[in-house]
Amino acid sequence: MPLYKTITVNPSTKVLIWKISESFEALSEGIKLTPHCSKRVLGMKSDLHRRGFMSIRHLLALEGYSDFDLFYDENGKPHLIDDKHISITHSFNFSAIVISDFEVGIDIEKQRPKIRRIGHKFTPMNAYLDLPDDEAVMKKLTKVWCAKEALYKSFSVKGISFLKNIYVENFQLESTQTTSWVRNEGKDEVYNVWFEEFEGFTLAYAIIDK
Repeated sequence: MPLYKTITVNPSTKVLIWKISESFEALSEGIKLTPHCSKRVLGMKSDLHRRGFMSIRHLLALEGYSDFDLFYDENGKPHLIDDKHISITHSFNFSAIVISDFEVGIDIEKQRPKIRRIGHKFTPMNAYLDLPDDEAVMKKLTKVWCAKEALYKSFSVKGISFLKNIYVENFQLESTQTTSWVRNEGKDEVYNVWFEEFEGFTLAYAIIDK
């Protein structure tokens, strides 16, 4: 069972990361899905997406939950029936969840050069123009994107802009933590964000600052 890493952020918040190496059939063993999720996963065209979906259910099981304990609201945000907060992410051969007593968000992305072409669409250019080379730009932009995606998932208001409504405090490339906030229509939420990098991937998880 390839549980890749567990991060205990604090006594009430835990991150679990799965490295997906098994087949869909192997990942399906011992996992019971709701009728809705069973139909959903069987309708996925991508084998990697199906495997990612099932790996999330294994991560839930490690924390004592099943697919029947998970539901989604009208904005597509996941919730647990015991009122714990949860966020879910999947990219290529990695998946992860964060479970907390507080509002949280998580995102994982593969580090890819093409992000340099769209950086200006989600963060001010002065955040990365002073970096020494293209690889550094790629890594920092991926960190910023992951942070904003994690905040977007937690804030869960459709239509907010990554560029205009979500701000990530500037940080050094090697930093593992920063502060971020979301502002939209009078609502202002501050988050603490942590970063992990491994095997060419970047992970960010955000916890609301209460």
